[in-house]
Amino acid sequence: MNPVLLFSSILTLTVLLSFSTGSVFAYTHSDQVMIDRPTHSPHTETIPLNGKIALEKTTVFFHSSADNKLPWAYVEGNIANHVEGYPVIIQIFKDNGAVHFAQTNVESDGDYEYKFRVLNSHNGIITKIFEGDYSVKIFKVVYVTSTNLI
Repeated sequence: MNPVLLFSSILTLTVLLSFSTGSVFAYTHSDQVMIDRPTHSPHTETIPLNGKIALEKTTVFFHSSADNKLPWAYVEGNIANHVEGYPVIIQIFKDNGAVHFAQTNVESDGDYEYKFRVLNSHNGIITKIFEGDYSVKIFKVVYVTSTNLI
């Protein structure tokens, strides 16, 4: 993979997951770079809560470029079998230390989106909020199906 392409976006975290509960995308603005290296493969596990619903945890990785000049990044997706009333929880870690937690609502069609700052600029002083490699854990409550059980 071309390193220039990998590091050219604000936040190189565009991951498309194809599993039973829909898909997850994370990106900045219109940039989309697929992360397909084996160390960046998404990992999803489903933890049953009762006979009807389960907690689904997906872990993905992203890199925030040192030469980033734009302020925003996004995590968004669609949950095919979401349980209404439960938000999506997003946790971002660097070197196994927590750096950012968030929650966002799920629309009736299963879509969700979370927008967060990766860079701040005030009076000409730029502060990088995110720079380097991170892991993102995304927690969703889903209806139990025969395809999403461990």
